[in-house]
This record gives sequence, structure tokens and C-alpha cells, in this order.
Amino acid sequence: MALENSGLPPPFEELMQRHEREIMRYLLRVTGHREDAADLFQETFIRAYRAYPRINRDGDLRPWLYTIATNLCRNRARDSARRSRVIVQSSDDSPPDALGKSHRSPHEDEGYAAVRMRELVSGLPAKQRQSLHLRYFAGLKYAEIAAAMGCSEESARANVSQAMKKLKATW
Repeated sequence: MALENSGLPPPFEELMQRHEREIMRYLLRVTGHREDAADLFQETFIRAYRAYPRINRDGDLRPWLYTIATNLCRNRARDSARRSRVIVQSSDDSPPDALGKSHRSPHEDEGYAAVRMRELVSGLPAKQRQSLHLRYFAGLKYAEIAAAMGCSEESARANVSQAMKKLKATW
């Protein structure tokens, strides 16, 4: 898609080009679903575009985009919690032997570890999960996490710390 003819103000085009991949990765990690992430991604940049004329463009706008994306994730989580869901657990195709060991190959074990880690992260409370993603996957500083999540820097640190403790305890 040629952005030159898109009708967007050039500074917004640059902002979007610079951050679209990392915002999409963040949304994918937080939601765990490509369709949800794509919807939230589109809504993030629509809201950013609408607010763009009214914001101070002198500072770093990256945390501002994460704030929009994080708020949309919260809204989606709150709305989906209101609806009833059926959760189907996946089963392991290779049953364990008498000693409890699976007969998977090392490659399958690596895939299992990644899936297990995603499950553990997705099981964290929303604020801890989002703080963890913003810190370790998006690389934001604690002050930027606090701004994106609308909390204090100490609260952002505590959320990341608690998430890491829970992951270490369950891993």
C-alpha cells in the first residue's frame, strides 16, 4: 500500500510506519489471537489518528500508542469477561510412560515449552501480563509502562516483579 496517497498527514504516517509492527506484536502477545489483535491494532491507530491533531508531538509518542493499545485490551477483556465462554483444554497426543515422561522429540519439547510459557503468561492477571509484555517484549522503561497503564512507576515495577515471581514459581 502506498502511503503517499493515503491522505494521512506525513508526520502521522511516519509515526505509524515506525511503530506499527511493535504495536501489532504487543497486541498479539496480550490477546493471543490474531483476529482480536488485528481488530485492536486497527482501532489503536484509528484512535491515534483522531487524537493526533490535539497532542503534543514534541515528545516520544511510542508510550502514547501503547497507552491506547493497552486501554483497548482492557476494554476487550472486560467485555469478554461479561460473556460466558467455553474453554476447551488441548490434550497431549503422546501419553506419558510409567515414569511420567513423554515420548516427544527434543524439538517437540521446545515447542511444548513455548506453548507452556504462553499458557502461564496468559494465566497472569491482566495488569501483570500487560506490564510484563510492555517491559520485556516492548522494551519500555518503568516510567513509560506507568504512563501507558495509568499507574505509578512503583506499581508498574510491582506488577512486573509479581508476574516474574509467579512465572518462576509455576515453571
